[in-house]
Amino acid sequence: MEETTLILLQLFLAHILTDFVLQPTKLVKHKREKRVGSWFLYFHSFLAGFLTYIFLQEWYLWYIPIIISVSHFFIDLWKLQHKKDTLKLFLIDQFWHSVIIILVWIYLIDGFSELIPFIADVFSSPQILAIVIGYLLVIFPAGFLIGKATKRWHNELQPNGESHSLEAAGRYIGIFERILVLTFILTHNFSAIGFLIAAKSILRFSDKTDASARKQTEYVLIGTLMSFAITILIGLLVRYFLF
Repeated sequence: MEETTLILLQLFLAHILTDFVLQPTKLVKHKREKRVGSWFLYFHSFLAGFLTYIFLQEWYLWYIPIIISVSHFFIDLWKLQHKKDTLKLFLIDQFWHSVIIILVWIYLIDGFSELIPFIADVFSSPQILAIVIGYLLVIFPAGFLIGKATKRWHNELQPNGESHSLEAAGRYIGIFERILVLTFILTHNFSAIGFLIAAKSILRFSDKTDASARKQTEYVLIGTLMSFAITILIGLLVRYFLF
């Protein structure tokens, strides 16, 4: 078990060093400007395979760094075809790099024969399914429910449709806070929920003197309490399946 974990860590260490530590902003710009004509794109791809080869220290597996380098090159080249380097492209880019690394890891540990039984075990485990469903519930349906429940107050605060906050900021804040609360519940850190509420109170409920500010505070407070209540309920239901 330790050896298989070590191989996976070595593969990801090579990737992290290549894609983040050893990729200066100046050369990233050069790569985006020149694309397939950029010398750094080729060097960067070579470095991904070279570091993999060095960390694995299995010198007879010469084809592994070639696979890593070639796949890294084409994934990066695909990303460079887009004009803007958005968060979505970054996540897709890292997803495919991770897929290649995991496939190489499975090959190195002779794990393909165990892959299908492992997937079958995952989908046959009530505990794992309960955790996955719990996180999906707090991310998607819970946000939809809270949005519908607080819509009339939202319209009252913004009668002309004008917003004085970052676009979709409240939704993302709610998603991350529900993820944190559910994680705290599943890891038996109930006291951390109180610190999360206190931290949000400091940030969101500062000086509120006029009527509109008080309405905004009440609106945020209602949404927050609903978010926490729903997540705690889901967390307790998930814990029921775990123990």
